[in-house]
Amino acid sequence: MPSFLEAPITGAYQLVSFVASALEPVGGPYAAALAIVVCTLAVRLLLLPLSLAAVRGEKSRAVLMPQIQEISKKHAKNPERAQQEIAKLQADSGTTLLAGCLPMFAQLPFFWVLYTLFTRAVVGGEPNDLLSGTLFGAPIGVHWPVFATTPAYVGLALLLAVVAFFSARRQLARLDASATPMSRNLARLLPFGTLLTAAFIPLAAGLYLLTTTTWTVVERTILLR
Repeated sequence: MPSFLEAPITGAYQLVSFVASALEPVGGPYAAALAIVVCTLAVRLLLLPLSLAAVRGEKSRAVLMPQIQEISKKHAKNPERAQQEIAKLQADSGTTLLAGCLPMFAQLPFFWVLYTLFTRAVVGGEPNDLLSGTLFGAPIGVHWPVFATTPAYVGLALLLAVVAFFSARRQLARLDASATPMSRNLARLLPFGTLLTAAFIPLAAGLYLLTTTTWTVVERTILLR
């Protein structure tokens, strides 16, 4: 791995290790898992301005939707002209489709660092002590076995499914009558992609995924009332 990529991993290791050490008196063997949750919440707090911008953009797009639909209908035979008109409308209103994706894109580096951190036995030339952390008997550095019956994996799967259910319900509720069947199916199914993702990442990264998706559902429920 290039040396410039080692710095964030080493820094993350030191940070998570520090938080885990601080939580050890109350967390015991779960200190590393709790540290992941705490660090994830800290990341989401740092990204809150982007989330607020995304919510403002979503509300603005909802206001513009009747005009967007009118433009699409007016230039149905000229999709390129319709896209130009819609882009101009969004530019004039200060609305951009990208704003809604900013929190997700901004989290990708954090997710990559955490994934890498819990898939390496050595970090910064030293043994990765975080891999000794457990959650209900399951090492947080191992991947999720597809047919595992360990309580940690079963609990993670159930919680991810619950969060995905509420996320899907919220997205479906925000679709208007003009939404296509494909859009509704995507809104219904995409949130459950977290279950598939969790099958290919360490338990530690699964904890990050559970914490951040839960934050997103709660955050959007509060801000998009």
